[in-house]
Amino acid sequence: MLVAFSVAPSGTGRADGSVSDAVAAAVRVVRESGLPNRTDAMFTTIEGDWDACLDVVKRATEAVAPYGSRVSLVLKADIRPGYEGELDAKLERLEEALGD
Repeated sequence: MLVAFSVAPSGTGRADGSVSDAVAAAVRVVRESGLPNRTDAMFTTIEGDWDACLDVVKRATEAVAPYGSRVSLVLKADIRPGYEGELDAKLERLEEALGD
């Protein structure tokens, strides 16, 4: 399963609106989880089974909580039983299709 998620605090009290420290706390949780992962400007994507992925999302959300009075979580999952390595394989298939 692939899970793409974005988690950020609101009500930070920061005049500049920056949430980079909070996002860094979440990404640290992801990287320390050992699950395959990729972070881009909008989302972090992880790969694993239901329990492992949702545990990481929960812990990443908890890591962001101290940075504001609320937390926003956006989550999208691609559930495809029997497939592993899709974090890279999906992109490889895309690049192959673009090459045709």
